[in-house]
Amino acid sequence: MAPRKIALLTDSCADLSPQLAEENHIHVVPLRIRCADGEYRDGVDISAADIYRRLRSGELPKTSLPTGEDIEALFDRLAAEGYDGVIAVMLSGGLSGTYNLTRLLAQERKDLEIKVYDSVSGSLGVGITMLQLAEDLRAGASWRELTKKRVPQLIENTYPFFSVDTLEYLQKGGRIGKITAMAGTMLQIKPLLGFAPDGQLQSVAKVRGRRQVQDKLIDLAVKACGSHRKYNLAVANGGAPEEMAELKEKLKQALPDYDHIWEGELDGTLSVYIGDGVLGAGVQVLD
Repeated sequence: MAPRKIALLTDSCADLSPQLAEENHIHVVPLRIRCADGEYRDGVDISAADIYRRLRSGELPKTSLPTGEDIEALFDRLAAEGYDGVIAVMLSGGLSGTYNLTRLLAQERKDLEIKVYDSVSGSLGVGITMLQLAEDLRAGASWRELTKKRVPQLIENTYPFFSVDTLEYLQKGGRIGKITAMAGTMLQIKPLLGFAPDGQLQSVAKVRGRRQVQDKLIDLAVKACGSHRKYNLAVANGGAPEEMAELKEKLKQALPDYDHIWEGELDGTLSVYIGDGVLGAGVQVLD
């Protein structure tokens, strides 16, 4: 029997505002952040702004997976609310063990059919996948259609790009992955990052100075979109809301035929590795 009542699940690195998550019935499990004064739940009792403050004062928080209890409790709640199917799309397995932990716990459930996917992405790359799935569910998409076709298609055709102000925290946190650490501070070189096929971060471009960041992000999004006619757009920021608003207008002009344009703010977990002053743009190809 295919599940009839389907829940959507992701983690706090999907960068969905509580309001967007609630409106779209998306359930979010928080990653954990260990700070000098204790452990916090990302997006619940700690935010990106707290992380920026700590980084500036020289503290280097550590991130950790959601607890098994948090994930179990969420599964219990979904079962109690009458769901029999769960589609979970989690932060890239190349950056975190969250996907793997969720997958292992999902296998133990007899009361729910749970399909867990590695997003091979992060931040709004995951967020807009969840928002589009919520849309598909509202439009009456079936379990089979979603799990066999739609989710894999969205994961494969979602392209998020980010600028970071410094690679210092990625290096210190051991998440530098495929990024070449550039001696860029003196030259104001700003790296732009995307996700490699294995879900690690990789350098996709570099520009000189913050002014060029927005144009390059738009170039990358336009290139990723190619000649496709049906697509969603997204913008994100970490501590740079004014610049994000500018970026959003430019992106709309460059790719005016979008179905949706969504925006988000970076979570605490990813902020531990990339600091503030972050801008992101993404495109999700639908056709």
